[in-house]
Amino acid sequence: MNSIDLKAHAKVNIGLQVKDQRKDGLHNIHTIFQELELHDQILIEKQPRDWSIKINDSKIPTDKNNTCIQAYRAVKKQFPKIDGISIKLNKNIPSGAGLGGGSSDAAAVLKGLRELYDLSINNRELLEIAVKIGADVPFFILGGTQIGNGVGDVLSQINKPINGFYLLVIPDIFISTAWAYKALKKHLKDDTDRPNFAHFLEGNNLSNTIFDNDFERIVIPTYPKIGEIKEGLLKAGASYASLSGSGSTVFGIFDDEARAKQAESRFQKQYLTFLTKPTNI
Repeated sequence: MNSIDLKAHAKVNIGLQVKDQRKDGLHNIHTIFQELELHDQILIEKQPRDWSIKINDSKIPTDKNNTCIQAYRAVKKQFPKIDGISIKLNKNIPSGAGLGGGSSDAAAVLKGLRELYDLSINNRELLEIAVKIGADVPFFILGGTQIGNGVGDVLSQINKPINGFYLLVIPDIFISTAWAYKALKKHLKDDTDRPNFAHFLEGNNLSNTIFDNDFERIVIPTYPKIGEIKEGLLKAGASYASLSGSGSTVFGIFDDEARAKQAESRFQKQYLTFLTKPTNI
């Protein structure tokens, strides 16, 4: 095998609790990750040495700061005998939108290198490499639906996906994750009264009260357009709507595809939109 073609899927957070700050400066979280069919396309080909990368989006770095290259360098460090790679990345997932595109690209490269070079490394060992690249990268090793704790790297697989038609609405707003965590500090709740999301999944009844995203408390007052989009999704018939991660994507989950398409036709006049489904239905 000299090349491999991969899909790197998007994700959303169904609820997001930000907990205590760790000694490394990061925060512990509690969330549900749901992988979606929306994806980037990645072609990896062997080459004699080093690495090269071509991307259809000029805003994304093509140096060693690119998550795909970080993934290759991490694997090369552990398996120095592997050759180089050429990467062609076709981006569909918007960057910096809370959809995990860069993390998913990195995870796809990790899995692709294992297959391309027939590396003797299991998923647990791959997860150990993944977390060094980014907090969301471990989720994408297995994907699907998972409860995330720690910085998002302590994961528990859920066999039942959070089903529905996901309408992603992406305003032209950049929200700094560093700013969001810093601004949220004074709003953090006491963990003693916080529900564990896993306990509420059995009833398949998503609640905007139970599955809330802590970042909404500071993002919506600062960027009122986010709140307007969320309310618009609920009024259009979404059974659940939320900010994903620290944003700026707002998504609504619809039970009915026709209603989701009708809502998309309204939002796409002003915003970038995607209508998608879970990968594991």
